[in-house]
Amino acid sequence: QVQPVESGGGLVQAGGSLRLSCAASGSIFSINHMGWYRQAPGKQREAVATITSGGSTNYADSVKGRFIISRDNAKNTVYLQMNSLKPEDTAVYYCRIGFAYWGQGTQVTVSS
Repeated sequence: QVQPVESGGGLVQAGGSLRLSCAASGSIFSINHMGWYRQAPGKQREAVATITSGGSTNYADSVKGRFIISRDNAKNTVYLQMNSLKPEDTAVYYCRIGFAYWGQGTQVTVSS
């Protein structure tokens, strides 16, 4: 079983930082694809950052240079370090483990 449990969301001021964590109940060692997605009010869900078991990453243009995705297989956890946050980053952030498992979502609100 690989059940994601997210944490780290909250309210921050513009320019601040936040680190999201997604802990899996089972080993992610053999899972290639993991990622973070977000959905803002009135918007469709979009990919923010993805990472493979080989370490290759991909970021949405809007977060390049500000967000960093990483994974720690020993801790069965994927992270999203968010820096220089903007009000436009306000959304519910979802963790995706492989193609079958989604987290419950965690709210990130950036105030101006």
